[in-house]
Amino acid sequence: MGAGLSGLACAITLEKNGIQPTIFEKRSRIGDRFVNGEVLLSIFTRPVHDCIASLSEEFGIYLQPTSNIQKMTIISKNEKAIIEGQLGFTNIRGREEDSFETQLSRQVKSPIHFHSEETYEQLLANYTHVVLATGDGHYAKKTRNFREDLTVSIKGATVEGEFDRYAVMTWVDYDIAPYGYGYLIPFSEKEANIVIAIPDIPSNRGVELCERWEPFHQKVRSELGQPLSITDKFQITNYPMGICKSARIGNTFYVGNCFGSMMPFMGFGQYAALLTGVYAAYDICGLGKFEELSIPLRQSYENSLVLRRTMEHIGNQDVDRVIRMLQGYLGKKLFQTKRLNPLKIASYLMRPYVKYKQGVTS
Repeated sequence: MGAGLSGLACAITLEKNGIQPTIFEKRSRIGDRFVNGEVLLSIFTRPVHDCIASLSEEFGIYLQPTSNIQKMTIISKNEKAIIEGQLGFTNIRGREEDSFETQLSRQVKSPIHFHSEETYEQLLANYTHVVLATGDGHYAKKTRNFREDLTVSIKGATVEGEFDRYAVMTWVDYDIAPYGYGYLIPFSEKEANIVIAIPDIPSNRGVELCERWEPFHQKVRSELGQPLSITDKFQITNYPMGICKSARIGNTFYVGNCFGSMMPFMGFGQYAALLTGVYAAYDICGLGKFEELSIPLRQSYENSLVLRRTMEHIGNQDVDRVIRMLQGYLGKKLFQTKRLNPLKIASYLMRPYVKYKQGVTS
């Protein structure tokens, strides 16, 4: 139920093991959504360092990213850190022929039923197994199997300019995006995606996303010294982020964002989404238990949630200190040492602080 990353990864894996699934998609085509850029950062996929190679070698899923990331600039209110090395990959999502969804669709042989109005209940009555891959947590919430931890509002645009396709940029400046962040991801040397994301938390009550957009756009223009004219735009309000209570209930499998693959800390979770699809297929084929295989993904989500909560209890001065440290030896160590899992280490160190701050505010 859904022909996005996780649904198509599941279908491909089922086909490789001799099972032909039927795929239902409510939209008119693969990737029939807004165009946006995303990243696969190795710092968030440890112990896997090269997730594109891992997907092909371990799971037979072949993806061509837009580029590999060799430079990442992180900008806070008063500081800037530049990290260099083999940091991950950029890619396009949405209605583009090179988007990850479209690439996966070319690897699927099973029929895809577009404009589907089939409900979960109807599919459950007609098929032995149902894989919920609807792209967000709404359907998982409807089946009362989803713990919503927060919602986030996002506004983005495609801009024209001159870009280094091997470099990405992110802003963590609470004057612009309170307790949130912004980023720039190039599609090519001529186009890029800029996005601002603000969590819908009590501290942000009264904050208007549209009012924050223009200062962010101006900040990016100033940093790059370019006008960055907008050619396309999108906005999402109150997008739910959370995790399923059970990865499998009966013969229903929750994958992708129905599982909880989107990481609360910085929003991305494509690698986890793909793995949930693969692991659900493994379970259906008798090659493993979905609940057990997805334990590391669930732990990564919880670790990311700790860092998300940490962001909600610090200010610009604290962010400046972190960015200042990343500019030196610590940044190089975290991003380039393959043996460390920075997400796990940071969440472990910050748990007592988050518990204390939550206790004070309650």
